[in-house]
Amino acid sequence: MSNLHEVNKETYPDTKREASPGPPRGARTMTETTKTHVILLACGSFNPITKGHIQMFERARDYLHKTGRFIVIGGIVSPVHDSYGKQGLVSSRHRLIMCQLAVQNSDWIRVDPWECYQDTWQTTCSVLEHHRDLMKRVTGCILSNVNTPSMTPVIGQPQHETPQPIYQNSNVSTKPTAAKLLGKVGESLSRICCARPPAERFTFVDENANLGTVMRYEEIELRILLLCGSDLLESFCIPGLWNEADMEVIVGDFGIVVVPRDAADTDRIMNHSSILRKYKNNIMVVKDDINHPMSVVSSTKSRLALQHGDGHVVDYLSQPVIDYILKSQLYINASG
Repeated sequence: MSNLHEVNKETYPDTKREASPGPPRGARTMTETTKTHVILLACGSFNPITKGHIQMFERARDYLHKTGRFIVIGGIVSPVHDSYGKQGLVSSRHRLIMCQLAVQNSDWIRVDPWECYQDTWQTTCSVLEHHRDLMKRVTGCILSNVNTPSMTPVIGQPQHETPQPIYQNSNVSTKPTAAKLLGKVGESLSRICCARPPAERFTFVDENANLGTVMRYEEIELRILLLCGSDLLESFCIPGLWNEADMEVIVGDFGIVVVPRDAADTDRIMNHSSILRKYKNNIMVVKDDINHPMSVVSSTKSRLALQHGDGHVVDYLSQPVIDYILKSQLYINASG
């Protein structure tokens, strides 16, 4: 298996340009194939999905791109199972449709119904593990921790065979370019959890389904990161609320991207949990505009606005979601 850190080494010749000298001789640059490719996964009730949820994805992607170390290639919205038991939670059928309507104009965020279609409520940890295992099987990419690339063989990959060139066309280089890799990975992802089902009939590709020949890209490091607001991060500090073994997996094995809400002090939150302190380097806090207008938007405020006929609901929800809510008479007479 190729070593990720040996890919795309580039030695720059000495130059005499004064204005832009370029990198030092022998220096490496982060190219599209050496950067960590990320899929952002957001779990939650999405009751209903708000503009703030969508902006959370956008802000996280922009921030990760600006670090120069990551390329976000997809976002997954995973609504919670009906048996979660939260007061006022409408059925998953409605929530899935609203989520679909909210992301219908996005070219990178998709809705995944797997969690809703299980027999019972799933932990956040189990949802992350499901998507990790499915990504391994379908894309063949390396999935690893934030700081230490995994050397574990890809599931289902022959251990003693010489990898075949991905591109056989003699007119092109046998070494795939970043554009080709991203295109093929995106094509694979579109065949699984990121597929967009019709709004009225949700289907998903079973992990045991015959997905045909899948190309494997060993030079790409692909990671699934949990995307959340600071309120979920703070819930990690509530004794007994989270299983500690699950927290170890979520923060230690996967990693979290946190988009602060209401100017929350994320450093203070992390200092209140021994596990969060232990894996602090696996927690990436989006440091953009702390007064971002979407940081105060919530599903609770949206439901209250709907119940009270508050016109500010248009600031919280997209119009297609509002239209569906009114048509289906959701939240209008509900409490909470």
